Amino acid sequence: MSIVTKTGDNGTTALMYGRRVPKNHPRVEAYGAVDELNAALGMARATADQDFTREHLLRIQKDLVVLMGELATAPEDLARFLKDGFVQLTAEKTAALEELVRQVEPQISLKHWAMPGATVHAAALDVARTTCRRAERLICSLQQTGGLGNNEIIVYLNRLADLLWLLARWAELKKN
Repeated sequence: MSIVTKTGDNGTTALMYGRRVPKNHPRVEAYGAVDELNAALGMARATADQDFTREHLLRIQKDLVVLMGELATAPEDLARFLKDGFVQLTAEKTAALEELVRQVEPQISLKHWAMPGATVHAAALDVARTTCRRAERLICSLQQTGGLGNNEIIVYLNRLADLLWLLARWAELKKN
C-alpha cells in the first residue's frame, strides 16, 4: 500500500474508523497540532545532551501518540476505539508530568523573564512549549464545540507546557 492514496485530494481526511471530515475540521486541527508538538519534541530530544531529558521527552512523545489516536476518533466511535484495545490519556500521565515539574522546578530561578535561544536545545524546548500551547488552544476549541470527551487532555497539555518551560530554563543553566 502506498502513502499516496489520493483520498484527500478533495480536501477531506479520514478519522479512525473511516469517517471523512474536512481537513480543517477542529478535530483534525487539534490532532495535527499535537503531531507538530510531537515533531518539535523530537527535535528537542535530538538536541538534548542529558539522558534525563531525552528519556522523559521520549516517554512524553509516546503519550502524545496515544493522545493523537484519541483525538482522531469521533465521539461516536470512542466505544469501538476502547473495545479495540486503544487507551485514553489518563490523570496518571498528568501526575507523571507534575512529578517532573517537582523535580526540576526547585533548580530554576523564576525571578527573571526568559529569552529563548540561549542554547539550541533550550530553543528547541521553547518551540515545543509554544507548539504545545497552540495545541492546547485548538483542543479547547474542540471542547467548546462538544467534540472533546476527555478533559484530561487539556490538563495534560497545560502541565506539559509548564514542564517544557522549566526544562528549557534548566537546559540554559546546564550550559553555564
